[in-house]
Amino acid sequence: MKHLPFTEKMRMADVIHMDYLLIPIIGRFGIQLGFGNKTVQEICSEKGLEPSFLLDILNVYHNKDYFTESQFDSYPISLIINYLKNTHNYYRDIKIPELEKMVEAFFASSCDENKSNNKLIANFFDSYKQELIKHLFHEENQLFPYTIELTNALNNKSFTIQLIEKIQQNHTAHNDEDHSNLEEKLYDLKNLIIKFLPPVKHTGILEHLLIELFRLETDLNDHSRIEDQVLIPKVIALEQKILEISGQAGNQ
Repeated sequence: MKHLPFTEKMRMADVIHMDYLLIPIIGRFGIQLGFGNKTVQEICSEKGLEPSFLLDILNVYHNKDYFTESQFDSYPISLIINYLKNTHNYYRDIKIPELEKMVEAFFASSCDENKSNNKLIANFFDSYKQELIKHLFHEENQLFPYTIELTNALNNKSFTIQLIEKIQQNHTAHNDEDHSNLEEKLYDLKNLIIKFLPPVKHTGILEHLLIELFRLETDLNDHSRIEDQVLIPKVIALEQKILEISGQAGNQ
């Protein structure tokens, strides 16, 4: 039952009962709890959402084997970018502040002999947080606008010299490398807590922090998969199409 795909006729409450980790994913579509026995289709109709897109996102997060790039071929880039922006807002406005409070609570409950270890964890967490925020900022201020620029240029058949130069500079090449660096930093932070932190007085607080870091890692991995295997291939296809139409395909 666990990995059966969700459908439009399913009650949204049953979706959550099958996989509670989807609660924040559903929230990114503006769907709040308290929807009674309404089906996915009924909720999408009320919210003006595309049910097939919501279901594809939910199924991809629920079951990694469900994912294929072609599932998202028919969706406009603007729809995908809007979802990715909502996910960024979740990380920045909800998840990071939540983790900060957990780190502070852990410090407040720690023994004096753990102060040096606390500082090490604080530095690791702050470094990871800053790199994650920087990455989100880069995508929102460069990758996403660039993608929209490509889309508009192709729709209007208007290709400026500046745009051709951007394409030839291969702006999208390093996005997956950034994701790998973020994954490594988060792994190092978890590993520090698991392997090297001496016993602490209040283990429940530390265990809660560690569990939430694992949940963040899972969420980020799924998010990166959508960016790297859905958005980036669409961007590359747009770039290639523009170069072909403008006669610059052989000049990369």
